[in-house]
Amino acid sequence: MSQSSAMTPQLRWISACYFFFFAILGVLVPYLGVFFEHRGFDAQEIGFLLAILMATRIVAPNIWAQVADRTGMRGQLVKLGAACSAVTFLSFFYHGDFVYLAISLSIYTFFWNAILAQLEVITLETLGSNTGGYGKIRSFGSLGYLVFVVGVGFAISEWGTEVLPCVGLSLFLGLLACALALPNTRASIDKTSVVKPLKIDKAIFWFLLSAVLLQMSAGPFYGFFVLYLKQVGYTESAAGIYVALGVLAEIVMFMYAPRLMGRFGVRRLLLVSIAMTAARWLLMAFCAHSMWWLAIAQLLHAFTFGLVHAASIQFVHQHFDIRHRSKGQALYASLSFGVGGALGTWLCGMIWGDGSLAWLSWLVDGICAVLSMLAVLMIPKASQQPSA
Repeated sequence: MSQSSAMTPQLRWISACYFFFFAILGVLVPYLGVFFEHRGFDAQEIGFLLAILMATRIVAPNIWAQVADRTGMRGQLVKLGAACSAVTFLSFFYHGDFVYLAISLSIYTFFWNAILAQLEVITLETLGSNTGGYGKIRSFGSLGYLVFVVGVGFAISEWGTEVLPCVGLSLFLGLLACALALPNTRASIDKTSVVKPLKIDKAIFWFLLSAVLLQMSAGPFYGFFVLYLKQVGYTESAAGIYVALGVLAEIVMFMYAPRLMGRFGVRRLLLVSIAMTAARWLLMAFCAHSMWWLAIAQLLHAFTFGLVHAASIQFVHQHFDIRHRSKGQALYASLSFGVGGALGTWLCGMIWGDGSLAWLSWLVDGICAVLSMLAVLMIPKASQQPSA
């Protein structure tokens, strides 16, 4: 009882960190493409810039994970990442050219990528055996995303896209304030024992390949969703409401995810979720003009991200021991959101053109989701032991 009570304040600050971290994503992910368009960049340039945002996740999380696993200083890295991200984000206030923004994004995201993987490890290690509590804590992140994706949509409609840097900076400062409240304790690591090299077994290989393909399939959603809805005939504020609808479904799913994983297992839930994702992208390709079909497509976000993410975080936590957990989370983030996200966003920008082939990008991503599902089928059904 006393242990649980002692952890409560830390869990509150962790929840607040999730809130601000994903609130920032709620500002940047749906509206950064619109922001760049307003700054005068075309679809190919926007796709390349957004690909940089994803591509830095390939290298940066793994560098920070090496530091975290060697030192155990995970809380300190969250604070460092939040502080440096806030400072480097100031570059968005300057109206620079394409090269300037490419360099700015690369520097900013290098520090930004120090945060999430460490926060995930801190959360699960703080929860201990109560891993079912992850969904409740992580839902604060979804709540932050929901509030600001709607609010910024209306703000852009009212004041234009240049409101984005102001809102983003204020959220970075909020994240830094919450991160400073995290303790500076180090993770307990037995440095006298011989650490075996990180092994990628068959289960982990197929899981990571599936994650890459799934994030490739989300390229248009993460980079061009608002632009696509504007092309179909919706406003930025309406687009924000639809994004929020998806996040609301995600929050509900996080509440039920532990119960579902206990009953059906990670592998089966990944199969169902990715199948739902393929159906979602097909609805986006051919039915986005219908408010009702678009709403159904957004409700499927509960599977595309909510259930997939909860299951994936548990998979990584179970398959990597304490000496490799930061590396495991970073590997998952860098390959899925990094390699997969960058390839998906870049490919979408190439297909998009003047917007007339936007539907084709969603169709291609539906195919990527099907391939991701096939990769999950290759994961052995038997439970695997964590890598040492």
